Amino acid sequence: MKKITSIDLFAGVGGMRISLQRALNRLHYKDECKLYSEINSYSRQTYDLNFPSTPLIEDIKSVKKDEIDSIIPDHDILLAGFPCQPFSRAGISNRKFLKRSHGFEDKDQGDLFFNILDILKTKRPKAFILENVQNLKTYQNGKILDEMIKKLSKYYYVPEPEVLDAREFGLAQRRKRIFIVGFLKFNGKFNYPEPTFKETVIKDFLDSYPPKKYIISDLLWDSHQKRKIRNKKAGKGFGFRMSYPTDKATVTISARYYKDGSECLLYRGEGKNPRRLTPREVFRLQGFPESFKFAVSDLQAYKQAGNAVPINVVEKVCLNVVEYLSSNKKSLIVHKEAS
Repeated sequence: MKKITSIDLFAGVGGMRISLQRALNRLHYKDECKLYSEINSYSRQTYDLNFPSTPLIEDIKSVKKDEIDSIIPDHDILLAGFPCQPFSRAGISNRKFLKRSHGFEDKDQGDLFFNILDILKTKRPKAFILENVQNLKTYQNGKILDEMIKKLSKYYYVPEPEVLDAREFGLAQRRKRIFIVGFLKFNGKFNYPEPTFKETVIKDFLDSYPPKKYIISDLLWDSHQKRKIRNKKAGKGFGFRMSYPTDKATVTISARYYKDGSECLLYRGEGKNPRRLTPREVFRLQGFPESFKFAVSDLQAYKQAGNAVPINVVEKVCLNVVEYLSSNKKSLIVHKEAS
């Protein structure tokens, strides 16, 4: 069986890897992930539960430029859902409030793109797939994205990045993400996947019998309603969002969902307190399979699911990337194994 190798940077709980595995399975390739990096210990716990024995570098920034060639293994495809907080609207707003830098000036997370770039320059994989929030496209009037593409294009063919929405790929969640892909060798125009427009509603992703603990208390429900009234009077427009099981999609579920669930409260009937989504339901809305395992607290599970990639979308991107590589045999050196 033919094999394609990869590394999984800023891996979270492995959403990009699951997506690539699905794509490769459909195309009859075997996948070998040679390395993953993830700095959060709880995310590593979940990743290792699903992908045991994968070599790990906790902090990719710990790898110096002159160490890349010896420490980072050769691979065909680089995956990186690099941290989005320095570029997201909420993240920028929070950083401004705390008088912290954002974008490339955030030296903890904002400059991690350059670590990706250094690895690409040194290891020269056949392709890369990067994912981030849609706000990256307009951040600083698009100057940051333009700079990224300019630097990547010195070594790779980089088609115009595309913003794709999870709800157009069979997931009942509005979640727009920007994808940046690149190829070491040009093989004609690359096309991003077309939306499937598969019809779904929120209830398709819900538990049949969710535990009662996810029903919000009278105190919290009263607080939500009063806050919404105050915010409306103040012209802020912020407050809880009620979702109905028959709705076509929720809003974007973020990593802060664990705080009070206000992004998506589920209607349970007239006169009844709404409930939060369960962690498993949030993972489903991200496209994760039922076989996906997690053994962390609800708080951590909500954070992990909220930070994850929409599997259905990334799988389609991976399919197109691998097919692009495979259409030119000279551009893809696959590794033969006994089938």
